[in-house]
Amino acid sequence: MKVYIEDLCFKTIIGILPFERIKKQKVIVNITFKYQFDSLQKDFVDYSKVSLFVKNTMKKKKFELIEDAILTIEKKLVKNFNISNLKIKITKPTILKDCIVSVSN
Repeated sequence: MKVYIEDLCFKTIIGILPFERIKKQKVIVNITFKYQFDSLQKDFVDYSKVSLFVKNTMKKKKFELIEDAILTIEKKLVKNFNISNLKIKITKPTILKDCIVSVSN
């Protein structure tokens, strides 16, 4: 199965600029991953737990770089959930006035 978690939106401290270390800003996280579904065993990945895990990790860690956030989340998700082909995209939609900035793995 392939799971899409799209437009997970919340506010957190992220960034290296002085004002980013003080005031929370909006981020949007998009994640896709695959896992082996077994209907007989009812073996599935709970996407609500994945979403909450990502949100809590970002809020707790207060990353400076989006790149570090992606690498940390990727490592923790693979370790804690039985998933593969993980893709993460983190967007800071309000950091620049004339564009939207995103980083993905």
